[in-house]
Amino acid sequence: MNNEMGQVWQELLADITTTVVAWQLLVILASLLLAWSLNGLLRSHVLKHAPENWKIGIGGINRILFPLTSLLGVYVGRFILSHWQHTGLLKLAATLLLAMALIRLVVYALRYIFAPSGWVRTMENTIASMVWIILALYLSDLLPEMVEALKDISFSVGKHQVSVLLILQALFIVLVTLMIALSGSRFLENKLMRAEQINMNLRVVLSKLIRVSLALIALLLALSAVGIDITLLSVFGGALGVGLGFGLQKIASNYVSGFIILLDESVHMGDVITVDGHYGVISILRARYMVLRKLDGTEVVIPNEVLITNAVINHSFTDRKARVQMPVQVSYESPLELAMQLMQKAADNHPRVLIEPAPSVLIKGFGESGIDLGLTIWIPDPEEGSAALQSAIYLEIWRAFQQHGISIPYPQREVRILGSNNSAGASAAG
Repeated sequence: MNNEMGQVWQELLADITTTVVAWQLLVILASLLLAWSLNGLLRSHVLKHAPENWKIGIGGINRILFPLTSLLGVYVGRFILSHWQHTGLLKLAATLLLAMALIRLVVYALRYIFAPSGWVRTMENTIASMVWIILALYLSDLLPEMVEALKDISFSVGKHQVSVLLILQALFIVLVTLMIALSGSRFLENKLMRAEQINMNLRVVLSKLIRVSLALIALLLALSAVGIDITLLSVFGGALGVGLGFGLQKIASNYVSGFIILLDESVHMGDVITVDGHYGVISILRARYMVLRKLDGTEVVIPNEVLITNAVINHSFTDRKARVQMPVQVSYESPLELAMQLMQKAADNHPRVLIEPAPSVLIKGFGESGIDLGLTIWIPDPEEGSAALQSAIYLEIWRAFQQHGISIPYPQREVRILGSNNSAGASAAG
């Protein structure tokens, strides 16, 4: 073992049966109690009453407050006790609390950057496991030997000698840089999405551009920090661009179509549209696809290229209110004007029907079995559907017709039988 870790373990073995360990345990316990009290105070008072735009930063502090406060208490106790006794146990406790703070900070950053999903939880567990493994190697003094072994495993790439340790360091730098860049982009996106003076489509476009730009800058900086010449990537980038142009033509088309849709404002989130035979409300607009929530609750993922190449009926492009037409037929013997008044009254009584434009009842024509009427109503919320609305109005019309003796005719058919023994025809109504 090296001198530092060897001395720590020797101190612990020598002091295990003395009051030296008891004093160190008392310091650790007091530090944990202080950290727990401050953490509870932050959750119950500061975080609950903080402004909404402060809660993200306070939430991050709350994540690492417990281990950092405990770590501060351990350091203070270690400084005091080091004047008259060993403090090896406090050094180990400080190392463990530092690892806990690092894990909590990384987990919070992942949950802040990405939406909850299975791969995010897997990444959290992987990172936590790696931190504890590295810590175990450090405490057991195997980490220097592991580093030397990784450094010895090397191979040549052109004129350069590359080791496994260098590759791991490069991956670590790239991941850290990307995490910082994505965290910054998420913060800017949240600020941008709250800017109500900017059009929603423009906010979405700018947020996507910010995330892509910061991620690209972070990647280039990380590669430069590792020692890779960025100019060497120009040839590879050109070949990759040609390959993407041919192999991923549809995907590229969908992304370009997505930015065109967001910029030309032909559709917005919340619009009621009909596209490719699907009728519903736009619930999500992404760079590659759109999610259309149909009135039965199902969701359809439609590539953005479909919105560019196919005809799209936007029922709420200039005006969100929608027209609903309801056909009704009454018999020729019924009082026609009374029937029209009852139909209009039934529509007026429904809370979803607009007063302006007012409901109207028109005579559509004279059918074989009765008089065809048409009730036209306007509703302000077509995204809520019209099936339940029509059912309620039809039921109200039926009740009103029953009370006033207005009948809805059955289809009338006359059947003549020719060539029978009886010369007279027979007729029947069905």
